[in-house]
Amino acid sequence: MKKILFLFLMLGNLAFSQMPNIENVWLNNSKPYAGTIGNNKTEMKMKINISEQDKKNDQQYFVAGYTLVDRNYSKFEGKIMITKYKNGTKRNVVFGEYDFAEEPNGKHTGTLKGKFIYTFNWDRKTEKIDSQFIEFIGDWTSYDGKLTYRTNLKNE
Repeated sequence: MKKILFLFLMLGNLAFSQMPNIENVWLNNSKPYAGTIGNNKTEMKMKINISEQDKKNDQQYFVAGYTLVDRNYSKFEGKIMITKYKNGTKRNVVFGEYDFAEEPNGKHTGTLKGKFIYTFNWDRKTEKIDSQFIEFIGDWTSYDGKLTYRTNLKNE
C-alpha cells in the first residue's frame, strides 16, 4: 500500500511540475552570440530577437533572429528544445537541442542544428541569476546539401 501511495505522489508531482519560463534567457540581453563557422574559423554572429515559450510544451521555445557571416545577413526562425536539467546547490545546467532555418533567399543560406548548454549560478539571497553562460554547438548545412560547416556560438 505504501508503494502505491508513493507512486501516486511521484506521478502527481511530475504531472504538475512545470519548467520555469526562461524565454528571456535566449534573448541574451539584446546582445548577439559570437563564434565561428567552418574550418577557417570565420567569424559568425547570431542574434535572437524573438523568444516565446510553447504553450503546449513548456520545454520548447520558438525563436527568430538573424545570422551574420562576413557580409551575409540572413533572417532565421526555429526552435530550442530542453532535454535535460541538472539542479545544483549553486550551479545549474540546462541541456538541449536547437533547429533554426534561415530564409532561403540568399546564396549562402541553410539550416543550423545542434546542441546547446546553458549554465547559470543561482543566488538564493536575491533569487536571481548571478552569471550565465550559453553555448550553441552544431552544424550549418546549405539548403542544396553541398556545404556543411561546424558552428560554435557563445553569449558575450
